[in-house]
Amino acid sequence: MKNTNKKTLVIGASTKPERYSNKAIRMLREYDHEVVALAKRTGHVDGVSIQTGFPKENDIHTVTMYLGAKRQPEYYEQIIKLKPKRVIFNPGAENDEFIEKLESAGIETVENCTLVMLRTQQF
Repeated sequence: MKNTNKKTLVIGASTKPERYSNKAIRMLREYDHEVVALAKRTGHVDGVSIQTGFPKENDIHTVTMYLGAKRQPEYYEQIIKLKPKRVIFNPGAENDEFIEKLESAGIETVENCTLVMLRTQQF
């Protein structure tokens, strides 16, 4: 079954190939998903520009978090306003406080690894 394109915002993107956020950007592209990347530093990964300002897109399907809980609060309101279908909390990014806020806003939350989800067709 061919996945339909789920435009995905990667928060905590890295230009370092060994970082999971970098692997996620490359694998999302491999699976034909459109990728928007956000981090504190600009750069490029597999043709995707990393933005430092919160993206203006309004058609984001999935947000995948690669930031620890302590660094997430500055994005709470912006992500909720974005109204994505779901937010994936990758290992190390779990955040009960934010999960509660997202779920009360009607946004699905998933605690899983984006890479595993893509490989096992759960994305």
